[in-house]
Amino acid sequence: MTELRTCFCSHLMLLLIIGVTATSFGADDSESPVNPSGIQVAVPWPPLRTERLNARPMAVPYLQNRPEVIPIDQGRQLLVDDFLIERTTLERTFHQPVYHPQSPVVRPDQKWEQGKTTHSAMVYSDGVWYDPTDQLFKMWYLASAKFATCLATSRDGIHWSKPAFDVVEGTNIVCQFGRDASTVWLDHDAADPSARFKMFRANWKGTYAISTHHSPDGIHWSDELYRSGPSWDRTSVYYNPFRNAWVYSVRGHDKTHDEVFRVRCYHEGSTAREAADWELSSDDVATGRGTAADLVLWVGADHLDPHHPDPRFQHIPPQLYNLDVTPYENLLVGLFTIWQGPDNETCKELGIQKRNEVLVGFSRDGFHWDRTNRQRFLEVGEHATDWNGGNVQSAGGGFLIVDDELYFYCSGRAMRDGMQINSTGLATLRRDGFASLDANGGPGELMTRPVRFEGKHLFVNVAPQQGALRAEIVNQHGDAIPGYRVSDCLPVQADSTRAEVRWQGKKDLSALAGQPIRFRFLLTQGSLYAFWVSQDQGGASNGATAAGGPGIPGPRDTGTKSIRAAKSSSKPIP
Repeated sequence: MTELRTCFCSHLMLLLIIGVTATSFGADDSESPVNPSGIQVAVPWPPLRTERLNARPMAVPYLQNRPEVIPIDQGRQLLVDDFLIERTTLERTFHQPVYHPQSPVVRPDQKWEQGKTTHSAMVYSDGVWYDPTDQLFKMWYLASAKFATCLATSRDGIHWSKPAFDVVEGTNIVCQFGRDASTVWLDHDAADPSARFKMFRANWKGTYAISTHHSPDGIHWSDELYRSGPSWDRTSVYYNPFRNAWVYSVRGHDKTHDEVFRVRCYHEGSTAREAADWELSSDDVATGRGTAADLVLWVGADHLDPHHPDPRFQHIPPQLYNLDVTPYENLLVGLFTIWQGPDNETCKELGIQKRNEVLVGFSRDGFHWDRTNRQRFLEVGEHATDWNGGNVQSAGGGFLIVDDELYFYCSGRAMRDGMQINSTGLATLRRDGFASLDANGGPGELMTRPVRFEGKHLFVNVAPQQGALRAEIVNQHGDAIPGYRVSDCLPVQADSTRAEVRWQGKKDLSALAGQPIRFRFLLTQGSLYAFWVSQDQGGASNGATAAGGPGIPGPRDTGTKSIRAAKSSSKPIP
């Protein structure tokens, strides 16, 4: 890869930031708008960070200064933090995806994917999406030959084919433009059908920048339409529907450290073209002074991130190699690729891979990240010859919703007989399963903060094991509302990612719509993953759907069928 070029080229340092991008809420800055979760948006936006990044975890203001009443009309309410929780006796557990036994699901088995020293069929961000138009899973990935982009398709997300397209005869190559990292985004709401798929391609023309291409089908791509300001190879792009904004997650470097220190900078716009519009002078690029006014210093690794397990490299401070972001339900999920060393020259000398692993974080305001979970999320294998023996990295689009599971695709790199084999694997996780609140060893309860909704039906994602879940609705004073007491609630006893909670004698929650209330959940055993209030009995959450999935027609959840979906049981609890 062109990563080796970083040893010889000047590094872009993006540190002292004084610029502001426009909010896309349609409100004047002075109005201090709120987002769909009721969080007051910082003014100016994005928040300015003029200090150098340090080893301390990022502060998350909305977890200290929460809205008095939280609107919950958009998305499943995931329990990954305490934003919605007033008190609980349940214990939070973070969960890790499990690699599918057929991983890697895409291997470099075609001649155009095979080079002299490296064979590649791997997502390097790129993108894995479900296209509802064709009812196909689609994976764009990097092939070895001339750093081309290929497209594979699948009916189930596990078994993939490489069709012969008409771009390069007899191959599945769809884009021959040279590239390093690249991001493909399926834009369901594109006004122009020819821009339904967008590719953001990192490439070198004296310095790195991101070229944008459009395609109506993901196969036939336009020439470069516009080019970003100076960037670096591992920059990625995503769309934030909660701000109606396109965001560049720009790789930057802090050269004030003894070695290249990788950080992330932020730039957004109401259109993809606007988001790409920043400038640096040639002197900035040559000297690494980083005086750009348009890019905001964002986030880096910190002292809580994992270090390399090899004693030879444990002294190396972790760095943020990449940050892929996707909207899911009512928040953003960040896939943080944490670099743990060693440097490229050491890797070459020892014939090993640099260690990159993916961790997960969550943002409710679009800028600040809660990273309480520091478990390795998509991890490196135990042996260098494993398909994921080194340098695991995430896919653009983040993950897909497949029935009751989330599908995470990632690249992995193996060393075998002096050859580097880069392929793409699959890991799965329960839907909403990033974290659960658990009743361990006895009954427990959770009281939410005051919430407000306009829906009619309460749903939960719950695994009660041999127990059950009941709910109660209380008013602002903490008193149970008649008809919605725990004694009126029909127990939920089925393991379900979408179970309706009902009360005897009550058709729905419409009488409580618009009022500030609290939910009190009582769980005798098992795990609670999420709750939400839907307008219909199908359980549509109106939340963001990440990279989509079968039965999902667009970027919002309209009530897909679920294998384990079940209504509350009216059977009495023994």
